[in-house]
Amino acid sequence: MTGGTLTSSERRLEVLQFAAELEEQIEGVRGSDKAQKIALRLVRDFFDADDACIVVSRPGGQTPEPRLMIPQGVHWDDVVVRYLAPRRRPKLPPTLLVGTIERRGRRWGHLVLRTDGAFPATSHAEIKQVARSLSRAIQALDRDRITDVRSRIDRKIMAQIRPEDLFYQILHGLRQLTRYDHSSSILTFDDETRTLQLVADQIAYRKGKSDRVGKTCVLDEETSALLGRGEVFGFDRSKGGWTPWLGGGGLTLAEALDFDAGDDGVRDGALLCAPLISRDGVLAVIRIASIHAGTFGHYEAAALRRFLPLAAIAIRTQRRTASLEEGMMAAEKKHMMANLARGVSHDVNNALGAILPLVQQMRIDIREGVRPIDQLVPLLSDDLNSIEESVRVCRRIFGGMLTFARGSAKHIGQGDVTQAVEVTLSILDESMRRSRVSVRRVIPADLPRIHGAQGELEQLILNLTTNARDAMPEGGELVIEAKRANESDVELSIRDTGEGICPADLSRIHEPFFSTRRHGNGLGLSICRSIVWHMGGTMAIDSTEGSGTCVTVTLPTIAGSGRGERP
Repeated sequence: MTGGTLTSSERRLEVLQFAAELEEQIEGVRGSDKAQKIALRLVRDFFDADDACIVVSRPGGQTPEPRLMIPQGVHWDDVVVRYLAPRRRPKLPPTLLVGTIERRGRRWGHLVLRTDGAFPATSHAEIKQVARSLSRAIQALDRDRITDVRSRIDRKIMAQIRPEDLFYQILHGLRQLTRYDHSSSILTFDDETRTLQLVADQIAYRKGKSDRVGKTCVLDEETSALLGRGEVFGFDRSKGGWTPWLGGGGLTLAEALDFDAGDDGVRDGALLCAPLISRDGVLAVIRIASIHAGTFGHYEAAALRRFLPLAAIAIRTQRRTASLEEGMMAAEKKHMMANLARGVSHDVNNALGAILPLVQQMRIDIREGVRPIDQLVPLLSDDLNSIEESVRVCRRIFGGMLTFARGSAKHIGQGDVTQAVEVTLSILDESMRRSRVSVRRVIPADLPRIHGAQGELEQLILNLTTNARDAMPEGGELVIEAKRANESDVELSIRDTGEGICPADLSRIHEPFFSTRRHGNGLGLSICRSIVWHMGGTMAIDSTEGSGTCVTVTLPTIAGSGRGERP
């Protein structure tokens, strides 16, 4: 409608009613883009325009971008360049109407209408009024969005998901609210060394986590004290370097968090960062980066500020979980060593028991000389071979146990599956024979190293192999197979022909302290699952009661370890 024969007061009333109805129409619509499409169609029809478009401002003084248009495919570039480009505000022709849309505390874009004829002169004021109503409606949706994202992350915290996954949920939520076009990160803080370590890093245009995870930087004393203030800091890059616009200084912090040397070569133009504070001091820092200066404002700072308590909970959860898991792994390792000591004592005793009578007989033969020397030498040689074999058995058992007990500190960060299997079988080989369990290994020579500590890999395989052996009290076959699952993963499977697990127990075997064995502590599989999680892998158990069990573990290789948990 263009006004027709309505009086000016009637027309003003009509515009006010339409503006109120516009807000009601898009109230509660899920998704800002969907709400804008609905509003655009309603506004075009109300003003009887031929074309309608929402043009979004871009940071860094760039030409605005047509975002939504009706009809699709209509050319708007000439209008944008001529009338809406920064620092250009010529008088609009009667064929155009433009209303400014405010969002996130600043000018966000324009509502643009076009007709083949001419709009009434009063329409220029009317479109501005309608644009203000649309601005209020969009900002209300943004506030609801913050609440929704916050609620979702609250639910994730209550669900007790892995801390690393929770980090990425928070970063994903911040991206939805701030619309950064480069990256967001969480860096944990060590107060003693004043060191920040990157533990989660989400690149806007990537599906996997960044290769920068693990990066560290050391802060000076002044910057560390700055974090203790608990403020949100905002910086924009200019020709002279970083310029603060929020938080009162902190240029050394901006320089420390400037990851320009990243693998993508992108130079950040805007930074938002905030420390996470607890009663114990600074826990971590959240960092959000965008390519263009001026991208962030007080709206994004406020959104980040609302997320700080959630992120602090995530960090505290991570530290508590890490402490508990470390204690559980240490306890399980001691328990495993005690079980191993009891298990191999029989094998060592047998080996030593075979040595003693041979040594005693050799002494008698040499001392009494009851046989000619030419007859005695072959006998002594056979006895020495038997003694050597028994000593090798003891050495192999003790060597494997010492390697396991030391945690194989060598090659931290990369594990050798073949070596881990050899260490395990060096300890369990004699007990396997005694239990009448045959072992078959299927491991290719060119198997790549996996992403994880060698000691944890050995503990994982030892736990799973011991479980498989104990599941075959009457003997059977154990198959340890490893292969490439794909270009970035190794698949390890441990299969036995034992008793299997009943369906009721199969659903509970991952629970801590649940065990199907009479004297089990129920921590074994929980520890295995924790180790696999830390390595970024997966573990699946397939078992049929009476037919055996197969545990399949998929672990990322060194080349494929750049992947991360996605929200």
